[in-house]
Amino acid sequence: MITTVVGNYPKIGPGTKAPNLRAAIARYDDGKITLEELHRVEDQVTIEVLEEQARAGVDMVTDGQVRWEDSQTYLARRLGGFSINGLIRYFDTNTYYRQPVVEGLVEWREPITVRDFLFAKEHSSRPVKPVLPGPYTLARLSHDRHYHNLDALTLALAVVLNSEAKELEKAGATIIQFDEPAILRHKGDFSLFQKAMEALARGLRAKLALYTYFGDVSGLVPLFFQLPFQAFGLDFVMGPKNYDLLAGFPASKELGLGIVDARNTRLEAAEELAGAVRRVSAVVPGERLYLNPSCGLEFLPRDTAYRKLARMVEGAKQAQEAVR
Repeated sequence: MITTVVGNYPKIGPGTKAPNLRAAIARYDDGKITLEELHRVEDQVTIEVLEEQARAGVDMVTDGQVRWEDSQTYLARRLGGFSINGLIRYFDTNTYYRQPVVEGLVEWREPITVRDFLFAKEHSSRPVKPVLPGPYTLARLSHDRHYHNLDALTLALAVVLNSEAKELEKAGATIIQFDEPAILRHKGDFSLFQKAMEALARGLRAKLALYTYFGDVSGLVPLFFQLPFQAFGLDFVMGPKNYDLLAGFPASKELGLGIVDARNTRLEAAEELAGAVRRVSAVVPGERLYLNPSCGLEFLPRDTAYRKLARMVEGAKQAQEAVR
């Protein structure tokens, strides 16, 4: 059983030693510091986030997406064909993102996240997992002024993100995660989703993980688990029906078990988490499980996020001890 995280991590919080990133961004916007100075602050915060995850005991970490404004904008503003619009609500959360606007043909020009991955890998004591938005979710959360066709935009983005993933693979990434929460809101689009996932995974040799959250995969299985990914991350907090959908989970696949509530400050008991692991391991053995939060942790105060990760690691240890 491997403990990991889903993606983003709170950028600021009490007691941190790194400079305040939010303040640095404001100073950069006001012309008071240079872009190079802003990047140095981002580097410092990234190192601190990596160390914090490791201190909590997490086996596989991410860079916390510290440099990302949100889950969409960081990629979209660096691709050809996009402009960035104003703020809009991110699903039904209390956070907002700057909506990407498709103005022309979507194009991949150069690696976007490779430098971030290499920096994190260099400064992490634990293996680092790069995370990218999936093409369907990026298409759904964008305003399309060019293709005027969800299928065409989604498939174009699948090709673009495949190019980015191949660069991460060349840089040494052995596992790459793609986030696709939007398909749970539009399950009728599964045929398009299948085509996009096949294009996204084409030619990649790294282990590929497909993560969904904010709901369950009812109505999509068993086809969902037959998509060309080696691991599937599910949200068992907002999607408790997922527990009943694991019968017949492929023996060749791995499961991301999202049982730590990343949208609620309540601190779960280790015994509660261990019980959930034991429940699932009756169907999917522990050696094929990743234990992780239900989604990214940026919705939480940073000290709470850390405590939840530490408790998750404790719950994993209890679950493992119970089966020995």
